[in-house]
Amino acid sequence: MATMAKITTMEQLFLDEIRDLYDAEKQLVKALPDMAKAVSSDELRDAFEEHLEQTRAQVRRLERIFEALGEKATGKKCAAMTGLIKEGNEFVSASGDTAVRDAGLIAAAQKVEHYEISGYGSARTHAEILGNGGAVRLLEETLFEEKEANEKLTELARYQINDEALRSSKGNARGAGGSARDGW
Repeated sequence: MATMAKITTMEQLFLDEIRDLYDAEKQLVKALPDMAKAVSSDELRDAFEEHLEQTRAQVRRLERIFEALGEKATGKKCAAMTGLIKEGNEFVSASGDTAVRDAGLIAAAQKVEHYEISGYGSARTHAEILGNGGAVRLLEETLFEEKEANEKLTELARYQINDEALRSSKGNARGAGGSARDGW
């Protein structure tokens, strides 16, 4: 396991957070197209494609922060995002019912959104206490987008995808010789 470089100042911590977020977003730019291709719901595909464009803009915002800090825009390997994407990829490559896969992809995407909300919230707070108003504004813009994306996924899950997955899985359970309540 890699050890963290010595961080002794809030400026170093802030830069470390920005590097982590930068790598996380770059990983997402690569992963979101596969997620969008894997879904059967047009609305979910549109949400993933829209978030891909937002993610590209978020990368550019982070690059602006690096530039303002006089730092090279480089990432620090975000192991958390690597793991979250790996979990999501299990649904991307899963066979079986497409509606259930869509529900799984929403759950995986929401884990990503929650990670990003936490990361951007912390970075924004640290930028604020460091008096870096420009970074605060850029990070708040991204934080708002991440919260909005999470809410969109929640609505898709709650009012469409999860119901479709449930109906589909009940049909599959009956077709397999049992009811959806077997085992309860």
